[in-house]
Amino acid sequence: MGTVFDILTIAGNFPDGAETMLIDTRLTDEPEASSRVFRVYTNVPPHYHGTCDEYLFVVAGRALFSIGEAAPAEVRPGQLVFFKKGVVHAIRPIEGEPLVFLSVDTPRRDPRDIIFVNPADGTPDTFVETRKLY
Repeated sequence: MGTVFDILTIAGNFPDGAETMLIDTRLTDEPEASSRVFRVYTNVPPHYHGTCDEYLFVVAGRALFSIGEAAPAEVRPGQLVFFKKGVVHAIRPIEGEPLVFLSVDTPRRDPRDIIFVNPADGTPDTFVETRKLY
């Protein structure tokens, strides 16, 4: 079984503002992997995920992306960012067009799997709001 997703249409349907750091739309949610499209609305402080590796394809926008101890790197459309579970990362959007990623998490990432380095920076509830497809 399979389907085709229109990533650009999904990206274009995100609202202009959010009460959370991200809004995402889950495309698939299988035990072996999950995929989603998400828009970043504000700086995302250093955090990590305890259960999965993450592949992030930049659909739109630009950001300074920090992974582990490396200096932040600018990411832009067409680039793929990868990091293993437990690796600290952070995102700082660069003003301009909305920052949107296509994400594939292996294995599936539970939406509540977010651990902030500084717990005062956020919770799963302030991190992401999930919206239904279309």
